[in-house]
Order: sequence, then C-alpha cells, then structure tokens
Amino acid sequence: MTTDSPAVTVGVDFGTLSGRALVVAVEDGAELGSAVHEYTHGVVDGVLPGSGHVLPPDWALQIPQDWRDVLRFAVPRALAAAGVRAEQVVGIATDFTACTVLPALADGTPLSELPDFADRPHAYPKLWRHHAAQPEADAIVRAAEESGQDWLPRYGGKISSEWQYAKALQMLREDPEVYAATERWIEAADWIVWQLTGSENRNLCTAGYKGIHQDGRYPDAAFLASLHPDFADFTAKLEHPLSQLGAPAGKLSAQAAALTGLREGTVVAVGNVDAHVTSAAARALEPGHMLAIMGTSTCHIMNSDVLGEVPGMCGVVRDGVVPGLWGYEAGQSGVGDILAWAVRTAAPHEYAAEARREGVSVHELLTRKAASQPVGGHGLVALDWHSGNRSVLVDHHLSGLIVGLTLDTRPEDIYRALVEATAFGTRTIIEAFEESGVPVGEFTAAGGLLKNAFLMQTYSDVLGRPINLLASEQGPALGAAIHAAVAAGEYPDIRSASEAMGRIERAVYVPDPERAAAYDLLYAEYRTLHDHFGRGGNEVMHRLRALRTAREA
Repeated sequence: MTTDSPAVTVGVDFGTLSGRALVVAVEDGAELGSAVHEYTHGVVDGVLPGSGHVLPPDWALQIPQDWRDVLRFAVPRALAAAGVRAEQVVGIATDFTACTVLPALADGTPLSELPDFADRPHAYPKLWRHHAAQPEADAIVRAAEESGQDWLPRYGGKISSEWQYAKALQMLREDPEVYAATERWIEAADWIVWQLTGSENRNLCTAGYKGIHQDGRYPDAAFLASLHPDFADFTAKLEHPLSQLGAPAGKLSAQAAALTGLREGTVVAVGNVDAHVTSAAARALEPGHMLAIMGTSTCHIMNSDVLGEVPGMCGVVRDGVVPGLWGYEAGQSGVGDILAWAVRTAAPHEYAAEARREGVSVHELLTRKAASQPVGGHGLVALDWHSGNRSVLVDHHLSGLIVGLTLDTRPEDIYRALVEATAFGTRTIIEAFEESGVPVGEFTAAGGLLKNAFLMQTYSDVLGRPINLLASEQGPALGAAIHAAVAAGEYPDIRSASEAMGRIERAVYVPDPERAAAYDLLYAEYRTLHDHFGRGGNEVMHRLRALRTAREA
C-alpha cells in the first residue's frame, strides 16, 4: 500500500439484534467508518416465521439470512462511510455471539432453509440465550459426575444449557428426525466464516468454551451413549481440525466478494466470540487483567498463567483468548436486560411523561433519581437472576428477587437495587476466581453500559477497585479488525497488534471509601440470599418455574 492509500481491515460483529461492520486503520487502530444492519427477524422467541408455530418458553432462535444480510449491507456501507477502496482492505474478521449454534448439511446449508424442515423449530439456529435445554444440561452434569469425567472441573463443575452439547441433546430428544438430518453442528462464528471462504473452518475458542473440547478431545462416545443411545455419534457432527485465533481461515470467495464489495482473495481470519475478541481491543491480554463486556448480559474474560478450578465459570481453555495463556470465561445472563425490564414494568406512566418533558429517556430519569440516594437508602436488596444465573451457579431456572419492598418503594429504588445486584453478581464472580487461586489484578469494562456513569461508579464502589474503560464504543468489531490484521500478516501476533491498535483509558472510575464500606454490608445480605436460593436452601424458584411451564404447555 502507498502512504496515500493505507492498509485497513474490516471487523464484523454479529450481535443479538444486529450486525456491525467497522473499517479500521492497520497502523494505529483508527476507526474510519462503520455501518449497522438490524436483523429483519431479530430474536425469534414467540412464533416461528412463516409457520405460525408457537415456541415454548425459554426458546430463542435466529434466521441465517439475517446474518448474510449483514455482509451484504453493512460491509459495503462501512467501506463507503470510511471512504476507502476495496483494494486497501488486507483482511476481514468476524465475531459472533456464543453459543449460537445451528444444524446444517455437509455443505453448510442450514436445515432451516430446506423446505422439509422450514416448520421444525429444532432446524433453526439456537441463539446463545436459548435456555430450554436446562434439563439436558443437568443430565450431562449428573452423568459426568457419576462417571468422573476429567473435563468437568474445567467448567467449574457445571455445563450450561446455552452450550453445544445440551442444545444438541435437546434436539435429539425432542426431534430425532432433525437430529438425524444434521450432518454438521456448527457455531455461527464458524458458519459465517464458511460463508466467506467457501470452506469449513473451526476455531478453538468456541470449541473449548462451548463444545467441551479439552486437551485435544471431545467427550467420548461411551459417555455420550449414557445420555442417549443415539447420541454416541454426536461428536462426528462437529469434529474438524481447530484453528488458532488470529490465523487465516482462507481467502474470500468470488461469491462472498460479490456480496460484500471486497476483493476476491482477501484474507479471512479464523472466527471468534464477541466477548473474547474484545480483549484485544481493550489491551486486556496480560495475566490477571479481567475484561467485563457489559450489555444486555455481561461476559467476563481473563487470561492467566495459572490453571485453576473456579466454581461456575464458563470454561478455561489453553490458548482460548491469546496463545500461550489459559483463557477464562464467566458471565451474567442478564444485566442491561434487567434494567430494561425495570423500565418496562416498574416505571408508571407519569415517569414516562416526566422523561418526555425533560427530553431524556426513562432509563436516564431513573438513573438520575437513583443516583441521588445514599447507599442503602432504598432499603432493598435484589438478586440479578431474571435470566437465570450463568456464573457461578450455572442455573438458568433461577429467577429474580427483590427483598424489602414497602408501600413507599419507588421505581428509582427498584432500579438502583437492580443496578447494585448486577454489581454484586460481578463481585461474586471475582471472589470465586480469587478464592480458587486465580488472582484478578486489574478490571476493565467495555460495552453499551459504559454510557451510564452512575452504574459504572456503583460497580467501582461495590468491587472496591478502579475501573478502566475500553476507549471505543465498538469493542468486538475493533477486536475482530485487530485479528484480521494479524491474519493478514500485518503484525506477528495478537499481543503486538493489540498494543498498536487497541485502546484503553485507565482508572476512569475509582471507589469512594465510604460508599464501598456501606456496600460491603449490602453485599453480605446479597450473598445470604444468593446462597439460600441458589445453593439448595429453598427450591421455590424451581418449583414456581415448573408450575408456570406446566400452565403454558
């Protein structure tokens, strides 16, 4: 490239409701232009499109064409917004929500796109927040405990209903014909790379965290047969050589070039997970540096040179985030989603009217009112389990709780208690790491919730730690673009590319000692409720869910 046509990469971030393409300068990570494409179908959790088939509770599906449309519309628009030519693009990389997984034929055709399966829910991609496979996850854990599977401690002793094996076992139990027709069971992170290159490629990140791949192997056939006789062959549907993160997966095919407006032969990087790829964008790759990607849910990613067994984590994988270190993942199933629920259900019409008069959103109004309170002034403590608990309990059949409600409780009281509960959930995760001998030395936040200064200050006070911020609003797409630069040979490794192209602001929020001390008292109450309802003290949440499910069936 000449100096007047600098090299760029494209990062494409596939989220829950939309996909974003970002054009980034290879030299310094400058973000030159971006575009967003909203999925036509969003999250399919009510009725299957075109069939009228009503989905049961806890289902969440997506439509593959929505993902192709991101390549078709967002990538060309991002190039135009950046004012760059296709000849300047040296590489493209993608990241995806996980575990978002789909059944396909051997050539990559999604089963949902075949006429014979268009009205079969199990033929569609299951979004990460599809939680209907909790019974299957429980069965996998019981069988692993009984047979002493050595991979179970790598996942903190629990397997999530969000992951590959639980979702596949649910498919087999409920629709064996779709299971039998499934030739490839593949993460969307790898499927989208297949669409770009024309060849199947699988990354070790999703295989390790979502596919129970440890020490070079998957669970054996005998164990799988103990779950269901026809499940013994499941691994054959996903087995494929795994590629290192930051490596090239192949070259852009002629068909994908026509779709995206890029040059045929452009380097395509190995696929990755949205949270994990963001670590490079935030320069959070060193041991003990935890990154929290905070949005509708929160994912906690950290590298370490220590291999530990941390209860309830979402996995520890060698080279899972960056080569040479153990990559840990934990998370919270609901954060921004819980606050959105509070706006929808706890704020009366007069709050909406007040927000309109002041020209702010109801979120902003509740935040301002909540921020004016002293710690503990609302007399409430909440559990942040409206979407279940991902870490450290790994139980998506748990539910939310607010204790201390009176006739004087106001919407802002509830809102603040829920903000605090999500912070307490993060503190629980950090303490689980440290109690397991895996130290957390630094904490950086990324994602959409960074815009809420009150929330971020609350986290700093609850954690008793300074909080760094990713200095970009497009962390996953920037992280993907960094991986594309490595795959294209512009940098020798992910660490050097992250140092040149990543962005971080240090200690933007620091804890207030007085508030931090007060939060220690509230956190003790949170932990009492957490352990009572989450560790078997009272199974009322499970019983209530069972009653609800029976009524909806």
